[in-house]
Amino acid sequence: PGQAAMYAGLQELGVANGEDLKETLTNCTEPLKAIEQFQTENGVLLPSLQSALPFLDLHGTPRLEFHQSVFDELREKLLERVSAIALEGKVEERYKKLEDLLEKSFSLVKMPSIQPVVMCVMKHLPKVPEKKLKLVMADKDLYKACAVEVKRQIWQDNQALFGDEVSPLLKQYILEKENILFSNDISVLHNFFSPSPKTRRQGEVVQKLTQMIGKNVKLYDMVLQFLRTLFLRTRNVHYCTLRAELLMSLHDLEISEICTVDPCHKFTWCLDACIREKFVDNKRARELQGFLDGVKKGQEQVLGDLSMILCDPFAINTLALSTIRHLQDLVGQDTLPRESPDLLLLLRMLSLGQGAWDMIDSQVFKEPKMEAELITKFLPMLMSFVVDDHTFNVDQKLPSEEKGPIPYPSTIPEAFTKFLQDNRIACEIGLYYILHITKQRNKNAFLRLLPALVETFSDLAFSDIFLHLLTGNLTLLGDEFSLEEFCTSLFDGFFLTACSRKENVHRHVLRLLLHLHHKVAPAKLESLQKALEPTKQSGEAVKELYNQLTEKLELRKPSPAEVTETPSMELPLPTVPTPASR
Repeated sequence: PGQAAMYAGLQELGVANGEDLKETLTNCTEPLKAIEQFQTENGVLLPSLQSALPFLDLHGTPRLEFHQSVFDELREKLLERVSAIALEGKVEERYKKLEDLLEKSFSLVKMPSIQPVVMCVMKHLPKVPEKKLKLVMADKDLYKACAVEVKRQIWQDNQALFGDEVSPLLKQYILEKENILFSNDISVLHNFFSPSPKTRRQGEVVQKLTQMIGKNVKLYDMVLQFLRTLFLRTRNVHYCTLRAELLMSLHDLEISEICTVDPCHKFTWCLDACIREKFVDNKRARELQGFLDGVKKGQEQVLGDLSMILCDPFAINTLALSTIRHLQDLVGQDTLPRESPDLLLLLRMLSLGQGAWDMIDSQVFKEPKMEAELITKFLPMLMSFVVDDHTFNVDQKLPSEEKGPIPYPSTIPEAFTKFLQDNRIACEIGLYYILHITKQRNKNAFLRLLPALVETFSDLAFSDIFLHLLTGNLTLLGDEFSLEEFCTSLFDGFFLTACSRKENVHRHVLRLLLHLHHKVAPAKLESLQKALEPTKQSGEAVKELYNQLTEKLELRKPSPAEVTETPSMELPLPTVPTPASR
């Protein structure tokens, strides 16, 4: 079959091939003469060449080598010529020449030495004849060998085939995101949200998809349809990130054919700039508001796409961080949330993003209604927490009187816990406020609000993105891990409440301990090690992390000689009581 492929299609063109030579030699009386005649008829027909060939024989150069080098040279020239034809003369004429060339050469498409030429001709044709596309599609090897320009023409009428090509890339993309969230490197400086949008768009999957789509609007629409379907099926928000990254990758390449027809283009471009700065400034806020207010009657469907762009975790992160910053500014200005149009716009976009799944699922395209209590009760409550911190800090600096210092408020309003359970936007902002105080190393505020996280709206406090950020920020409170009270609140009071029912929480706790085990008091560490032991149902990732932790702890164990020392050495140093713990 290999030999047959080498000569595939020559007979149709009336060119003699190996089979013909075999037949000639089988049926002749004088083989040498027959070979000479075959060479004359099928060799390079240049009179001047006939006298030069014997020189090559004298140098011991086989004829095959000579013919091969001539062939390679001619093929290179032909490939250059095809590429040149594709750019010269009138459009109709150049494509007419290429179509004629394709018609003549297509029968040789399976011949390895000629295949590149046929593929090159097809690559430069904006519309390869349907019949030829079908033949390419039906042959696995030909399909594999053809250029992406030809594949696009096949894909645009074969959604299933295109889906087969795109599907592994989407799986890879989700996996990459999850690997970052569960990475063993825990740091407050380098986290999931650290890479800039431009850097993220250079990722392998986004680049491959961008190349597969080219300037083809139909293929772009198909990819968006895949992303919507998968988002609906899995509720996985990383598909929303890919939706925005893909559009902005086409934007970077200035593919106006697609950017001008995607109604989200300018909104996404503006939001992308905010994500880069991790803040929505006043000028961009006005611009984004203009897009939202500009959705005309009859075009409400665009809200479905805009909500998906806003549901991207990178967008939510930017909106939530900006909201916390605004709330702090309002405390300083003695202003209520309802009096700040900028804050209300942030909430409106958060609400639209958080409602993406419901909107696409129900196909009811209207902005979700904002609950008044979120603005009149919940946000002022968060502001009162900020005030509590200011008051406490000022009080600590005042000279202490006989009655002793005022303790840090330890209770939380019941309404706060209820908001976190019942209201998605309140929960998101509440979680970001907790990340904010942890980053500020505000242990008092952290321990005060932590109990509210055990039950949250749709278990958001146990979602991977929040736990990834929380574990990173907790490294700043590393020294607190030696205190029994802190560890009991954090592990027993929060993490361990969900470990057995949520594998991802189990993984995040083990990640945290791998990083901070040396800070935890030995007795506490031992009980945690017991509590975190994997069960039969545990996945490979949990078992692997647990083994890593066990190995690290084994290395830390003192030798038997040290253990016989006085046990008091084993205890952590007595801590000086802080005013709050009296």
